[in-house]
Amino acid sequence: MERATGAAGTAGAAGAGTEAAGERATREYAVHRELLFSLVYNLLGSVADTEDVLQDTWLAWNARATDPSAPGIEHPKAYLVRIAVNRALAQQAAAGRRRETYVGPWLPEPLVGPLLGADGADGAAGDVALAAERAESVSLALLVVLETLSPLERTAFVLHEVFGYSGAEVAAVLGRSPAAVRQLVKRARAHVQERRPRYEAAPAVRRRVTERFLAAALGGDLKALLELLAPDVTLIGDGGGKAPGGRRPLTGRAQVARLLAALAGKSGGRGLEVTWRSVNGAPAAALSAFGRPFAVLVLDLAPEGDLVRGIHAVSNPDKLRGLA
Repeated sequence: MERATGAAGTAGAAGAGTEAAGERATREYAVHRELLFSLVYNLLGSVADTEDVLQDTWLAWNARATDPSAPGIEHPKAYLVRIAVNRALAQQAAAGRRRETYVGPWLPEPLVGPLLGADGADGAAGDVALAAERAESVSLALLVVLETLSPLERTAFVLHEVFGYSGAEVAAVLGRSPAAVRQLVKRARAHVQERRPRYEAAPAVRRRVTERFLAAALGGDLKALLELLAPDVTLIGDGGGKAPGGRRPLTGRAQVARLLAALAGKSGGRGLEVTWRSVNGAPAAALSAFGRPFAVLVLDLAPEGDLVRGIHAVSNPDKLRGLA
């Protein structure tokens, strides 16, 4: 009887220990989840893929952290980042294969934040910290450039340049030598600096130019469009074969202006409603058609008279879930 009682007590203690370990694992994961989200989103450019990676990361972390036979984890944050990065690298390969059959240009999924006031300020103060943390240094334009890097170059760049990890820390995460990481970062930095926008307009300026652009585009005003667009403007429309969007990017002021004016002649903007949202940390226009999300429009501006240099229009409904 005493033996049975002792066995039951041992089992109860083991169960309590497992429960305590599970609570600690949950708490530790919750502390770092937003960091993991921002990091993985930088690597994948897709909210849905990011959530998949975080789910896999949680399962792996929980199994390891609650295993009574495994040694303790000295640095939970570093361990979680390593798991998430490795899962993201595997997901990048799968995403690359999917994009080979993607219809038209592929743009990152917009990270949509709260409604904005007329001055470009957040209209929902309670969400400001979360939106800022998730959108850390990940403008849509930068994400487009990151898509042209190799998976390892992108990961090294994001860890080192965006999140401030040292070369040794990046090497530990990637399982590469510090010398190899230095080369990855050097190549990635040169590539990004060559292609990323060199001008970040103030929020109020970005919104004012976007309002003028929308008025001209929806009104089919060819003269106003020609005045607003930079000579080397590029239009990228991502409909994914499920919504309006071009088959390829279009470059050149005259070509882009004529296309936008022609599209306005067909629809005239009927039924469209515009709201202002924070998209990847910058003011952008969210368009709804008859009460349903239609597109997100993000402009890149040139410093010369605040001309529009880049037009990113995401209309694939699979990427507009953040507008609901």
